[in-house]
Amino acid sequence: MNRPSRLASPVVELRQYTLKPGQRETLIALFDREFVETQEATGMTVIGQFRDVDRPDMFVWLRGFEDMETRKDALSAFYGGPVWAAHRDAANATMIDSDDVLLLKPAWPGAGFDLSGLKRPTAAEAEMSDRSQLPGFVEISIHHLRPGAEAGFAELFRTEAVPQLAAKGARLLGAFVTESAENTFPRLPVRTGENVFVSAAGFDNENSHAFSRAPLGVSPALQAFQRSAEQSLARPTEVLRLSPTARSLLGTSAIA
Repeated sequence: MNRPSRLASPVVELRQYTLKPGQRETLIALFDREFVETQEATGMTVIGQFRDVDRPDMFVWLRGFEDMETRKDALSAFYGGPVWAAHRDAANATMIDSDDVLLLKPAWPGAGFDLSGLKRPTAAEAEMSDRSQLPGFVEISIHHLRPGAEAGFAELFRTEAVPQLAAKGARLLGAFVTESAENTFPRLPVRTGENVFVSAAGFDNENSHAFSRAPLGVSPALQAFQRSAEQSLARPTEVLRLSPTARSLLGTSAIA
């Protein structure tokens, strides 16, 4: 059953897993079959899970929580429960590293992921789907900010970059900054000392994303934004180009 229609969520984890060569499809099959509804049953939201199209051994996913205390309770319930106990060895066997995790919160009111009205395919529907025909393509940009630049960068992005993205056929799915609260579930580490602005943009499919990126690169307005933004950056921006799995809520249905 899908989670209630609402913004998801005030607390978000962006998780990037480095996998052993050739193991990504094994993990995706296990994750989509065993770890979606069972995590959501504890009180979290599985927002989206993706293949990184540029890094064949990377699995990227997002999950959300109502607050940090709910996060503690939900993670305690899941990782202390029977489903993880039954499948953790198989999941961990696919991984080299699972500690690349950013803890995030919406950059401004309403900037969280809007999952209203979305319907996740069932496991049976996903098995029958042709992955090459899945709609949706997501680009996540991780902007590493200098101290004190958060508010100014977020406003600059909201007022200048978002209209340019929309003009080129992209949809802003969400915008986030670092959640600096103490990690309430230290068994799972998160990246500390980070100061980031993270944006997620959606496209109809990978072809529309490729078509949009070329004109975006030469857009005078976007170039002006990039020049202004560079003053706020501590190091180069990371860009993740992501294809949703068959059971990803974000991406597969969000822009279908």
